[in-house]
Amino acid sequence: MPETLEISLFGELRVASQGQPVALPASKKARALLAFLIATGRPHRRERLCELFWDLPDDPKAALRWSLSKLRKVVDGQDHPRIVADRERVYFDADGVEVDFREMHTRLRRHTGPIPVEELEQMAHRLEMVFLDGLDGSGDDSFESWLTAEREDSRAARVAVLQQLATHPDMPPIQTQKWMRLWEEEDPFGVEAHRRASPEPEAKPVATPEPVAAPVSELSAPVAPVPASKEERVARSRARALRAQRIGFCDVPDGTKIAYATIGEGPPLLKAANWLNHLEFDWNSPIWGKSFAEIARNRTFIRYDERGCGLSDWEVDDLSFDAFVEDLEAVADKLELERFPLLGISQGAAVSIEYAVRHPERVSALILLGGYAAGWRYLATPDEQARRETVLTLTELGWGTDNPAYRHIFSQTFMPDASAEDLAWFDEFQRQTTSPKNAARFQDAFGYIDVRHRLAEVKAPTIVLHSKHDQRIPLELGRDLATGIPDAQFIPLESRNHILIDSEPAWKDCVEAIGQFLLEKNI
Repeated sequence: MPETLEISLFGELRVASQGQPVALPASKKARALLAFLIATGRPHRRERLCELFWDLPDDPKAALRWSLSKLRKVVDGQDHPRIVADRERVYFDADGVEVDFREMHTRLRRHTGPIPVEELEQMAHRLEMVFLDGLDGSGDDSFESWLTAEREDSRAARVAVLQQLATHPDMPPIQTQKWMRLWEEEDPFGVEAHRRASPEPEAKPVATPEPVAAPVSELSAPVAPVPASKEERVARSRARALRAQRIGFCDVPDGTKIAYATIGEGPPLLKAANWLNHLEFDWNSPIWGKSFAEIARNRTFIRYDERGCGLSDWEVDDLSFDAFVEDLEAVADKLELERFPLLGISQGAAVSIEYAVRHPERVSALILLGGYAAGWRYLATPDEQARRETVLTLTELGWGTDNPAYRHIFSQTFMPDASAEDLAWFDEFQRQTTSPKNAARFQDAFGYIDVRHRLAEVKAPTIVLHSKHDQRIPLELGRDLATGIPDAQFIPLESRNHILIDSEPAWKDCVEAIGQFLLEKNI
């Protein structure tokens, strides 16, 4: 197959080589898989793809392998494989491929002057079609939410194109009327606002006589759009965030591949990994999503999945504290970060402290939330240590099952005041983010953390925030951090949650305190 491909995601999925259509697999799920890989433009774990498109009673891994083999025949070139897969991840290499969806969104976002009329008209024609028409019902609820969000974004893009056509300086007046009517059909309130702001004659549709003796129907009045549900808003927000963030990979000296993501613009802020991260799922989180968006408003926000979870390598020999610090070092080096504030949450606080001591010239500030200096093997009572050992065994045996009871052990202590819905989300998030074996290994590794001897060596300005009634990491451990670090600021938060929820007052207090701290330190 020639190396150049043209792919259309508007209407039914279409693939062409040298202008000639390429036959797609008969399997609807295989076509949906290809479309998902192309549209998202990022790597996905094999386990996640299996969950998206195949039910558990089937053989998801075999179905995925079969689908990938069929799709390679469609899109791979002789010397350029486009379906790239290793033991853990799958992605679509779009180098040299023309994808109408991606090119259109890029053009609309990045143009600096008026786009030519002919090009806008071609966009409008494309956007009349349903995004990935016919692929409804190909996957689970998460796939359907993603598909709905992308279609909403396509509708928003169509409104933007119609507005540009209706107000284009090179558009003949008679054509302006046509595009104005189409714009008004899609966005009546946008047109009304435009008319109030720019009452030029050419921006208005031509007046027509009212029919004689024809009563005005209430249906002819502009109808307010139906407000999107919370679930739809979350889905749209997640889709946009996932498309906006840039995912890359770096190698740690021991050969482990670490996935990282950047989003936003401005001075960098790097977040150390904590208990189970996933660069994709985090954005759909009732826990992290709003917090991450707040950070990315005025900064380049950088996150990564530590070894053993998320999009990073799961099959690793070394899952230790020193390895966690090396993961952080690899990301900072890969992005060539010279000086930046470092955010450490839970065990990420200890990782951040160790990094700041090793690299004082690079860390401009430390922000530590719910952290501790020494793990449970050093500070817990014998009874507590015995309980933790039992939980390790239960985790390895039951983590990957459909029964959330094993994962609920953590959810309840992390967020005792969370809603049942949020707890259920966190239970499922944990299951998807790592393997049962690694979940147990993480708990074991966290027990051996000890940076108490490093606290006095921290040179960076530091703020320590901790929930007063944290049931996972007691307040005293947070206070010990602040006491041991020279001139650290300590902020107790009125909450019982180890992980703050964006609906509680403590979350707002935390965000404001961090913002004020960075402002005062001019960071």
